[in-house]
This record gives sequence, structure tokens and C-alpha cells, in this order.
Amino acid sequence: MTTEEKLQHFLDFCMEDVRTRSGKMLDDYMASLEQTFEEHKADAERRAEMRIRIQKENIKRELNKQLSIEQLNIKRSLSKKQDELKDMLFVELRDYLAHFMDSPAYHELLEKQVKEAKEFAGSEEMTIYMDPCDADQVSRLALHHNVTIKVSEYSFLGGIRAVIPSKNILIDNSFATKMEEARHNFTFNLDLSAIKDRKDGENHG
Repeated sequence: MTTEEKLQHFLDFCMEDVRTRSGKMLDDYMASLEQTFEEHKADAERRAEMRIRIQKENIKRELNKQLSIEQLNIKRSLSKKQDELKDMLFVELRDYLAHFMDSPAYHELLEKQVKEAKEFAGSEEMTIYMDPCDADQVSRLALHHNVTIKVSEYSFLGGIRAVIPSKNILIDNSFATKMEEARHNFTFNLDLSAIKDRKDGENHG
């Protein structure tokens, strides 16, 4: 083999070696790029999912906040309406009592209340107070039941109040107290679930 042939062979060998190593380096670099791309892609997907999850949580919190505000507004509106209806109801009740006090049944009630108060007091000293509007009943009831009856300085809407000083007892059968107790204990029997179901039905209809 001549020197030129040897040189050509050496060059061919070197070129093949360079091409082999270059190809391997290029393949390794491509593999590295692909790995970097996949890692970047996975990281981007994770960040996107996290942003979506955070947005969902923010939207859910905001929705719950708005629902809470709306529920509070509904409760306030309902409470206001209940108070209005309660006021109307007790105005009607007071009118009813005013008519009742003009009836014989009311006079019978006064008789019964005075009698029961006297029986409760027994031998103890007792003073019975009647509403100013019932002043015309005082003398008759005092004589009939042999008790001390006075006209109250202020109105309590009817009925009687009796005081037994020795026992520090107040018998309060006044209409004012009974109405106050009735108003305090009065509640509307509302089935809110039924109202909700009815509204849902209307919306779907």
C-alpha cells in the first residue's frame, strides 16, 4: 500500500469516526432536548392544573360568599315581613279584645278572675286592681265578693291584677301581660324546604 493510499485510508477512518461520534453526540443532544421539553411540558401542565384548581377554589369561595349574603338578605327580608304580619295580627287581636270587653262574656270573666283571686288569697289581705275602662264594675264586684278593688292608675287593657302584700305575690291576669306573653311566644310555622321545593318547581316549569 502506497503512502497516498495509507493517508487516504487514515482520512476515511478519521471521517467515519468523526461522523459516528458526531451522530452520537447529536442523538444524545436530541434526547436531552426531548427530555427537557417533556419536563417543561409536564411542569407547564402541573402549573396549569394548579391555576385551574386555584381558580375553581376561588370561584367556589366567591360563590359560597354570595350565597351566604343572599341567604342573610332573605332571612332579613323574611324577619321583617314576619314582624309586619305579627304587628297586623296583634292589632286585630287588640280590636277583638276591645269588642270582647263590651260583651257579657267579659263581665263573666271578671267575675271569675275576682273569685279565683279571692280563693287563692284565702284569709290574707288582698287588693285587686281593675283597668280604668272597667271603673263602672268596681263597686258591684267589690260588694259581691267582699274584696278591696281599686281602679288602676294606668290601663292594662282589661282583666285584673291582684296583690297579696303578706306573701309578696302578684296575680297578673291583665290582657296587656297576656298579649305581651303571646307576642313573645308567637312564631310562624314556616316550612322553608317546602317553599324552596315550590320555587324550584316553578323555575323548572
